Amino acid sequence: QVQLVESGGGLVQAEGSLRLSCAASGRAFSMNAMGWFRRAPGKEREFVATISGSGSNTYYADSVKGRFTISRDNAKNTVDLRMNSLKPEDTAVYYCAARNSRLIANKDDVYDYWGQGTQVTVSS
Repeated sequence: QVQLVESGGGLVQAEGSLRLSCAASGRAFSMNAMGWFRRAPGKEREFVATISGSGSNTYYADSVKGRFTISRDNAKNTVDLRMNSLKPEDTAVYYCAARNSRLIANKDDVYDYWGQGTQVTVSS
């Protein structure tokens, strides 16, 4: 069982930056690929970024590519999402997720564990 706790959300102006963090419980964190997803008001949850268990592979949604960076620290059991050049359309609840595989994935139905989410609001 893996428990995930996100932090770092908040209110920021457009073109600003935020860093989200996700702390994971449990052993063998490097066995879990991690992902970030988001749900905007009135919309479906969507994929943002994913990172492999070792951290060597990453993949991003086109909408955030070049602006967001996912990273992980397996010694600390954490995964971060650095968000730059934020836009109002990035406003959403952001969720951290873990899957019982080291391989990256951009579909939410292959993730086994989810955090409670953290709100990110970008004002224009």
